Amino acid sequence: MHADALTREQVRRVDAIAIERYGLTGLVLMENAGRGTTELLRSLGIHGKVTICCGRGNNGGDGFVIARHLAIAGHELQVLLFADPATLRGDAATNYDVIAKADLPVRVVSSEVGYEELINLFTGSTWIVDALLGTGAAALPRPPFPIIIRAINTAGVGGVKVLAVDLPSGLDADAGEPFRDETGKYGPCVKADVTATFVAHKIGFDRPSAREFTGDVAVIDIGVPQRVVEEARMEGRRTEEVRR
Repeated sequence: MHADALTREQVRRVDAIAIERYGLTGLVLMENAGRGTTELLRSLGIHGKVTICCGRGNNGGDGFVIARHLAIAGHELQVLLFADPATLRGDAATNYDVIAKADLPVRVVSSEVGYEELINLFTGSTWIVDALLGTGAAALPRPPFPIIIRAINTAGVGGVKVLAVDLPSGLDADAGEPFRDETGKYGPCVKADVTATFVAHKIGFDRPSAREFTGDVAVIDIGVPQRVVEEARMEGRRTEEVRR
């Protein structure tokens, strides 16, 4: 197991401590996450169009930053936003406004989207970036995410490379396996070739079951001092002790 691996709760504490105690802003953290992921993606080789699938949360906000930096570098791309832009909030909304005003190719996809339509939208892509659901997700993906995840995985089987932002959508960061329904059946989960995870490994990544979904894992530095991570880990452990 990676000694520096973090739980879902510790990841949340890292962001909170960095912002509340150290004066870093969410925009700075999102910018660093998106730029670092773009650098990783470019180092892996981009030989055609990149499709970035974004949800409405901060994971989607990371995707908007990635889109901006890919555009600056001259790469062909498209952003598929699976949410009404009016529902975006905070740092994600800010970064969406930037790429919208810059006239980057953004398509807002209806929640009623069909599987075949998604497959058509992915046509011609050499990479798909999964920026749908982040570590904040703690339950089965709700519609329309199951059908989006299915289409991403189909494209992956067809030869399109998939990069997950922070963790594959549908993966339980602590358990290292897809979320289960009330009957114990596994829900949908993106199968990535590469996962660009932020700050540190997530504890679930060390489970043998996780590899099928994370692919290779690269840790992206988002500018958080190591002391912040140590404080978050200590506070997380104290919380767990209290619960016991």
